[in-house]
Amino acid sequence: MMAFTRRNLAAALAATLVLMLPVSGSVAAERNYSFDTTPGKLPKTVIPVHYAIELTPDLEKLSLAGVEVVDIEAREPTARLTLNAVNMTLGAATIDGDTQRADITLDAAAESATLTFTQPITTGTHRLRIAFTARINSFGRGLFFVDYPTDQGIRRMISSQLEPADARRIFPCWDEPAFKATFALTVTVPRSFLAVSNMPVAHEEAVNSDLKQVTFALTPKMSSYLFVLSAGELERITAQADGVTIGVVTTAGKAEKGRFALDNAVKLLDYYNDYFGVKYPLPKLDLIAVPGGFGGAMENWGGITFFESRLLFDPATNANTARRSIFSVLAHEMAHQWFGDLVTMGWWDNLWLNEGFASWMQEKAAAHFYPQWRTWLNGYGQKQYAMALDARRTSHPIQQPIADQSEATTAFDGITYNKGQALIRMLESYLGDQAFRAGIRNYMAAHAYGNSTTADLWQALESAAGKPVTGIAASFTEQDGVPLIIAETTCNGTEQRMSLRQDRFMIAPARSTSANDDAKVLSPRHWQIPIAVGPLRATQPAEILLDGSAEIAAGSCGDPVKVNLGDVGYYRVEYGPRSREALAKSLTTMTPEDRVNFLADQWALVQAGRTELASYLTLTEGISADDHRTVWDQVIGTLSRLDRLARDRSARPALQAYARARLRPVFDRLGWDATGPDNDDEALLRSSLIRALGEFGDVEIIAEAKRRFAGFVQNPQSLPSALRDTVAQVVGISADRASYDTLISLARKSTVTSERLRYYYAAASARDATLARATLALTLTDELPSTIINGIISAVASSGEQPDLAWDFVQQNLDALTARQGPSFRDAFIPEVMTNFSDETHAIELAHFAPAQATSGGRVMVARALETIAIADDLKTRALPAIDAWTKTHNGR
Repeated sequence: MMAFTRRNLAAALAATLVLMLPVSGSVAAERNYSFDTTPGKLPKTVIPVHYAIELTPDLEKLSLAGVEVVDIEAREPTARLTLNAVNMTLGAATIDGDTQRADITLDAAAESATLTFTQPITTGTHRLRIAFTARINSFGRGLFFVDYPTDQGIRRMISSQLEPADARRIFPCWDEPAFKATFALTVTVPRSFLAVSNMPVAHEEAVNSDLKQVTFALTPKMSSYLFVLSAGELERITAQADGVTIGVVTTAGKAEKGRFALDNAVKLLDYYNDYFGVKYPLPKLDLIAVPGGFGGAMENWGGITFFESRLLFDPATNANTARRSIFSVLAHEMAHQWFGDLVTMGWWDNLWLNEGFASWMQEKAAAHFYPQWRTWLNGYGQKQYAMALDARRTSHPIQQPIADQSEATTAFDGITYNKGQALIRMLESYLGDQAFRAGIRNYMAAHAYGNSTTADLWQALESAAGKPVTGIAASFTEQDGVPLIIAETTCNGTEQRMSLRQDRFMIAPARSTSANDDAKVLSPRHWQIPIAVGPLRATQPAEILLDGSAEIAAGSCGDPVKVNLGDVGYYRVEYGPRSREALAKSLTTMTPEDRVNFLADQWALVQAGRTELASYLTLTEGISADDHRTVWDQVIGTLSRLDRLARDRSARPALQAYARARLRPVFDRLGWDATGPDNDDEALLRSSLIRALGEFGDVEIIAEAKRRFAGFVQNPQSLPSALRDTVAQVVGISADRASYDTLISLARKSTVTSERLRYYYAAASARDATLARATLALTLTDELPSTIINGIISAVASSGEQPDLAWDFVQQNLDALTARQGPSFRDAFIPEVMTNFSDETHAIELAHFAPAQATSGGRVMVARALETIAIADDLKTRALPAIDAWTKTHNGR
C-alpha cells in the first residue's frame, strides 16, 4: 500500500478544487438575463407554449406509457428540435398532424432527444405530437413508486419529484426553468385511486371496471420542474381560505393527522397574500403526504409534496415540539408558491432567489404566528452552518455558475439556503421592514408568471427603500466567503473608542503552495457590511455601513462593547484582548442572542486556528445551568464534535468525563420529567442532554433509558411522546442483540412513518460491529423504504461509529445501491458518507474513487468532502492535545 502524506492530501484537494473554479471575469449570475441569454443547454429557437399530456402508469410493471401534444413556437425556420428526455423510449414524433415524421436521436449523456425533420418547419406556431414510454423509479426522481405498510398489508402509490431537472424522466419536455408553458394532464389510474396534480380535477370517467381517466384543469404558465402527480389509495380533508381550497392529502386513515398543517396553511395563505401583495392565483393548494420515495418537501405549484413525517402530527406518537418543524417546512414550501413558482429564477445560478427567500420567510412567519418559539434565536444554527461552509476553499458565491443538471443538484446546500436567508434578514434590518416589503411587492408584481434574476430584486428593493442595496448585496452574493470584523477598544481618559476593520475569515488547513489555484481560492475579499455595534446596555446600537475600516465612539472606558448586537449580521467578530475580556466578564448579562453569537464566534476562531481551545472552554465555564436552550445546544454541539474527533484516541475517556461533569448539572435541573407545565425549549433541551449524556457514556442515563424503554415495550403509554425518540436513540447506541431485535421488531410492526424511522435509526446507531453489519444488510432488502437507506448507512457510520464497515459495504454493493437509489447515491451520498473520516488515507481513497467523480456535480461534492476531512484532521491534531491538557485540570469541577 502506498504511503500518503499531508502533502499528498493537499495535492489531491488542490487538483479537485481546480475543477470548481468559476469562469474568468464577472460571475455569470450577476447579469440581468433576457430569455435569449439565460444559460442552459437547450437552444431557444423553438419554445413550448402548452403541453397536453396523457399518462398511463402500470404499477405492476413499473412502466409509464404516454402521449403528449405540445404547442410550440418556432422563432426561426429549423429542421431540428432538441428537448430533454432521459431513461425513456420515444415512439413516433410528428409535426402538425402527419405532415412530417421526425427521425429521433437520443443522447443519454446530455439527457436530450433531437428530432430531425426532412423539411424545416416555418417560423410561427406548430403542434408536435410524441408517443413515449418511461419508467416508474424506485428512487425519488421523476415518477416513483412507494410501497408502504398498512393494517391490510403493503400498498403501493406513485408520486413525482422533479426539481431540478427530472420532468424529463416522465415526459419529453424543455426541462429548464426559463421555458414556461401551460400544462393539461390526463392520467389513467385504478378506480380506487385518488389522483392529485397542480390543478383541480376537471373531469373523471370510468375506462372499465378497474381503471378510470382523470383530467385536470389547465395550469398557469409554469416551469416544468413544478409539475406534480400523486396517485394512490388516498384521502383528503379541506378548508377554505380567501376563495382557495386548501387540502391535506394522505394515505387512507391518516388525514386527520394533517389537521395541524391544514389549520396553519389557512393562516399562512392569508399572511402571504398580504405580505407579497399578490394573491395566490390557483383555485386550490394541496399538501400531499408521501410515506416514502424522497425525504423532504417540494413546492410544486398547487400540489406541495411532503415526506409524511414532515407534514403529519399525531400527539399520540409525536412530541409537541414536532409542530415547530412541521410549521417551518410548511411555511417554507408555501412561500415558494410566490418565490419560485409565480416568479421563477431564469436559471439555476439564481436558485437562491427561491431557497434563500423561502428559508427567510419560514422564520419570519413563525416569528409572526408563534413568537414564543423565538424562532430566530433557536434557529441560530442555520446561519452558523452556512458560515462554516462559507469559510472553506470549496465555498461558492450565492450566485454561482451552473453548467448542467448535475451541478444544479449541488447548489441545494447550506450556502444557497442558509447564507441566502441570513443575507435577506440582514438586508431587511438595514432597509427597514416596511421599505423591504414594498420592494418585494414591486418585484412580485413586475415579474409574475415570468422569470427573474437577482439584479431585478436589487433594483426593486433599492427603488422602494431609497438606500443603496446593490453594492451591499452584490458583495455578499457575487463572491464567496465570510467577513471577519476585527474589533478593539482604546481609552482616552474616560472616553472609549472602538476600531473596526474587515478581513476574510477562513478555516483552511495548511496545504501545498505549489497548486496554481491557491491565489484564486485564497484571494482577499471586500464587503460593504451593515454593522450593529454598541455597549451591552445600549438601548439603540450604532448602525454603520462598514466599507473597509472605521473608528467609533464606544461609551465609557471599560464598558463591554459588542459587535453584531442581536446576531443579525452575517460576519464573524474577533475582539482584541481588552474587548474580549470585558465581554467575557459580562457574558451572563448579554441577551441569549448575543451570548450564543459570542460563543459561536469564539468556537469558530478555534476551528480557524486564530485562538486556543482553552479560551473557548474557559468562556463556557461562565454559563449557568439555567441558561437558555440555544446556549447549551452550542456547547453540546461543540463537545460532541470534539468527542467524534477523539474516537479511538486515548484522550476520549477524559473528554467524555469532562463533558458529563459539565452537562449533568444542567440535566439534573430539568430531570427526566417536567414537574409543571413544560415549555418547548425545556423539552428540547432535556432531549438534547439525554442523548448527549448517553453518547458520552453516562451510566445512570443509559440505565434509566433502558429501564424506561423496557416499560414502554410493555405499556406504550408509560413513556411520554416527547422522550420516545431520545430514549430509543440511547438504547440503540448501547444495544445488545436483544434490544436491537426489539427495535427492529417495533419498526416492522408500525404503520406510522415517524415511528418506523425512530426505531430503524436507533437500531442503526448500535456500536456493536455485528449489529452494524445486520443493519447494513437490511439496506439491500425491500424492508426499508428507499427514502431512508442513505440515512441508515450514514447512521451506521456516524452514530454507530462504524465508518469503515459502512464504506466497505458501499464499495462492495455499489451497483445494487446505485440502481435502487439513483444517480445521487454515487454523486452526493458517497462523498457525504466519507466525511465520517478524519484521516488522509481515506481522503486519498475518495479522491481516487472514480465512480464518485463521473459527473461535474460529483466532482464538486468530492472536493467538498475532501476539505471536510482535511479540516477535521487539522482540528483533531490541534484540539485533542489541548483538550487532554484541559481535562487533567478541570474534570470533576
